[in-house]
Amino acid sequence: MPGVLDIQIRDPYVFEHGGCYYLYGSTDTDIWKADGVGFDVYIAEDAALAEFDGPRPAFRPPEGFWSRKNFWAPEVYGYGGKFYMFATFLPVLGRRGTAVLRAESPLGPFEPWSAGPVTPPEWECLDGTLYIEGGKPYMIFCHEWKDLGDGQICAIPLSEDLRSAAGEAKTLFSASEAPWADPLPGRPGCYVTDGPNLYRSENGALLMLWSSFHKGKYAIGLASCADGRLSGPWRQAEKPLYSDDGGHGMLFKKSGGLFLAIHSPNNTPCERARFLEILEEDGRLSVLG
Repeated sequence: MPGVLDIQIRDPYVFEHGGCYYLYGSTDTDIWKADGVGFDVYIAEDAALAEFDGPRPAFRPPEGFWSRKNFWAPEVYGYGGKFYMFATFLPVLGRRGTAVLRAESPLGPFEPWSAGPVTPPEWECLDGTLYIEGGKPYMIFCHEWKDLGDGQICAIPLSEDLRSAAGEAKTLFSASEAPWADPLPGRPGCYVTDGPNLYRSENGALLMLWSSFHKGKYAIGLASCADGRLSGPWRQAEKPLYSDDGGHGMLFKKSGGLFLAIHSPNNTPCERARFLEILEEDGRLSVLG
């Protein structure tokens, strides 16, 4: 079985189900320019997450699929007795955004569920993630710097079946609001937003991980809402949570502890998944070790 360092993967996402850990991510060898192959899944039965069974095909585009490139950042959730994958695609006709796929099993096969991206069709978007507030589903996503210069994190309400948008998108915050976030290297005034991931802290605050650049390296920052509401107000941490050329983080629990999954380094084809233990204290997070 391949070890975690044998797997080329960006945007790693860990989903625990039935005592197994399913690892998804951007698994195409060339996710930037080549036509998309699909998404693979790796399975670990040991919480050490050192070795995985796989790869197994979780999604392969059907005949006539509306996208051919940029198959990015799949995230999988159990919801209403089914399994849903939120993933980013570049349509043949249209702008990049996050769509929803559905399957009967976390192994797939995942099939198209939404009619193309759920994110606003006139925007360049990516990295949609699911969040439930008051029983209502939302997609949290990035409105890209390519449209705005200053990238944003936004939220859009979803229909109960997760198949379409159920309202207008609203901006939660912009990248430049974070003291730690620096412009994209070589592009003054351009601030990246990547990979939002939400977590309810033990003291009730709502925390959001998101990625950008810090001192020329890919990094993860932390925003928080003490009131615990998606609408905010959001307060940005002064310093990044992680800044050693790794990002697109998500939090998950295993063996009674809290862990952060990232890819590092940020250059293709060297990116690998890393799992870092996290200390949570009074609504604050820090990387151990």
